[in-house]
Amino acid sequence: MTSDLFACIEAGGTKFMLGVARGDRRMLRQHRLPTTAPEETIATAIAFFATAEAELGRFAAVGIGTFGPADVDPTSPGWGRIVDTPKPGWSGTDLAAPFAARFRCPVGFDTDVNAAILAEHRWGAAAGADVATYVTVGTGIGGGVIVGGMVIHGLRHPEMGHGSPVRHPRDPEFAGVCPFHGACLEGLASGPAIQARWGSPLSDLPDGHEAHEIIAFYLAQLVLWQQAILSPSRVVFGGGVLATPGLVARIRAAADRAAAGYFGVDRLGYDALIVPSALGGEAGLLGALALAMAAR
Repeated sequence: MTSDLFACIEAGGTKFMLGVARGDRRMLRQHRLPTTAPEETIATAIAFFATAEAELGRFAAVGIGTFGPADVDPTSPGWGRIVDTPKPGWSGTDLAAPFAARFRCPVGFDTDVNAAILAEHRWGAAAGADVATYVTVGTGIGGGVIVGGMVIHGLRHPEMGHGSPVRHPRDPEFAGVCPFHGACLEGLASGPAIQARWGSPLSDLPDGHEAHEIIAFYLAQLVLWQQAILSPSRVVFGGGVLATPGLVARIRAAADRAAAGYFGVDRLGYDALIVPSALGGEAGLLGALALAMAAR
């Protein structure tokens, strides 16, 4: 009898979310652990899944949606590894191999945002969309793309947070926090960038604070980049910064103004194009489940 039990990992730069799930999306076990040194974090995760396996049965597959950059090309000798990342100590870490070796089963491996768009397309806000994107705004900014049910990879995978946006008129001097590019989108509008600039998370700043308009201005540019290159019918936003009340509405308004009627959204409307994640905090683990199910 084929197992219907899956190990699911949302590997984030701040925390790892672990889950044990059935194919019908039932989460039987969940655990959160801080992202510390690679050896410690991976060992703790393996111990959690080993206990679950002893109690529930063997896994059919493991799914890993990871922070990046990562080598997601299955033909590459470096597949399953984190590559050059801003996360100290994690560059070169092999994430997939330790789980494949311990649990003797297939491993599905992709970026966390590609995993999330898989989940949103299958069960959430991108259902029915032929071309859709998922954007997470938190510790970093990243994006995944699905076209005709398949996620986009290419030479490596999309890195939507690392383009250079037009600077907001009231934000000309901030140098940005990205260690690679300084004032790229991630360097200007991620959670750490907001904290560095204003000393507080966006959700804690008063509604009238200039930060709300500035961050929406930057994130709206990402929407326009996607429209110009991909022409998506759905742009799904998730991540901790998007918990800020009113931010999605501000992004919609800023994108509508900047587009100037050019991208044909008038028949759809930016309220329908730009939407919050339907899966919320579950998008990462459900994405890992989708990867595991595909790997099986």
